[in-house]
Amino acid sequence: MANPAADKHHDDHHGIAHVASLKVLLGTWILLMILTVATVGATKVDFGPSTNLAIAMFIAVIKATLVVLFFMHLFYDKLFHTVLIVAGVLALALFVGFTLMDSNQYQESIQWNYTVPADPPPAP
Repeated sequence: MANPAADKHHDDHHGIAHVASLKVLLGTWILLMILTVATVGATKVDFGPSTNLAIAMFIAVIKATLVVLFFMHLFYDKLFHTVLIVAGVLALALFVGFTLMDSNQYQESIQWNYTVPADPPPAP
């Protein structure tokens, strides 16, 4: 005999992920192409090495966010997955930040001109 309580069980997972509309996908792609042109345009203007890097990284973060949100469907997914992605990015930023805090310690030992030998390190 069939169990009536078991027949009322609903499974929301049908084996197919969320399908984004063509309008959303094309809009995201067009925005990514515009940002790519903006990135190339930003390289043509010299704002100084630090500012150019900041502009390029800002545009890259926007593009990566669009890809993660719409092409990887994070916008339509559970909040838990968003928390995992954000925690991973923050952990990466923490590790890179700690590495960059130490970068001034060894800048003098980098040999930029290979035709001239580097000076020996100072005695302790």
